[in-house]
Amino acid sequence: PCHITTKTGPGPVICGCRPDRNNMLLSESRVARGVCPAARNVCVPPVVSRATRRRLAPVRATASPSPQVAPDTENNIPWHQLKLKHVLASEQFTKESLNIIFDEAMKMEKIRPGMPEARMLEGYIMSTLFYEPSTRTRLSFESAMTRLGGTVISTESAGEYSSAAKGETLEDTIRTVEGYADVIVLRHFQEGSARRAASVASIPILNAGDGPGQHPSQALLDVYTIKREVGRLDNIKIGMVGDLMNGRTVRSLCKVMSLFPGLKVYFVAPSVVRMKDDIKEYLTQRGVQWSEVDDLASVAADVDVLYQTRIQKERFTDLQEYAKARGKYIIDESIMRALRKDAVVLHPLPRVDEITVDVDADPRAAYFRQARNGLYIRMALLKLAILGLNGGGANNGQK
Repeated sequence: PCHITTKTGPGPVICGCRPDRNNMLLSESRVARGVCPAARNVCVPPVVSRATRRRLAPVRATASPSPQVAPDTENNIPWHQLKLKHVLASEQFTKESLNIIFDEAMKMEKIRPGMPEARMLEGYIMSTLFYEPSTRTRLSFESAMTRLGGTVISTESAGEYSSAAKGETLEDTIRTVEGYADVIVLRHFQEGSARRAASVASIPILNAGDGPGQHPSQALLDVYTIKREVGRLDNIKIGMVGDLMNGRTVRSLCKVMSLFPGLKVYFVAPSVVRMKDDIKEYLTQRGVQWSEVDDLASVAADVDVLYQTRIQKERFTDLQEYAKARGKYIIDESIMRALRKDAVVLHPLPRVDEITVDVDADPRAAYFRQARNGLYIRMALLKLAILGLNGGGANNGQK
């Protein structure tokens, strides 16, 4: 390990890792995390306590995951108090974290161009790395950063048009891009890719979907929408419909909603794409009632939220299996007649044919309002990840 030295009193922080880099100024945030971007080592101040050493030691440029990648209950540190606020999995969040994110999102709804709040991320840069197609997630993150005064650098179809096409590893891409940006939004086709990225990153990684794994920001906006539309999060009955095996949104949503008492979940899916056992076990361990049901109309008559998903053709290797699943459960006018008057229909979008267009005019069809809420949730996440809760910078107010 090297030593970071500072001048006595106010002054710049100087990297002491290598003589040839001795004049490189380090940000306070990287000093706080003990990371020197020049040497990619763990920098240890000359005199540190054991607690400080334990806190700094995990942040290494290795392939092993950092403890800060784990849920926010790790070391009893809530997500919103972590120095490095990765957003990787929905189980990172407690009710306290959710309340803070939702309060910030409500503030974001009121921001308009020209307001001082619209410049809070001025001078900060977000990089979007999308290895899979996206419309809503990518554009809402980019719009969120822009609406807060920040700048966006991006590569579309990163697997094809970035150095990944030349064989560069995800870890090397992250190590490179973090030198250009203050936060990275990553969508990747491999489950677990966000954790891999976070294990080598010294800036926040926001998981925008990792294959069939998780989509935590989608889960946050879904729960935020349920709260806004239904008016509560306790004692919710939710019917999850469609491709539950490959749908990362429903997996993430199950984990977040399990925080709230009285949850009951109905899984309605073709046999080839039923919910995986790991989510069922997760819910059972937390005392959540769940059942698998074939009759969509009966579920619609009982739930507060009907959450439809498309059958994901791109996840199938056998198109005959896809044909068996597609079109089995469609929300149309007949299902809307069965749906309770105070219930809502959600969908992470895009849809294909699993919700007919004549449903759009029904006030209970909340999926486009849901998509709009994604903007506010992602504005809140960017603000908290970059500036911290108090808005003065996630690490002592310094970029």
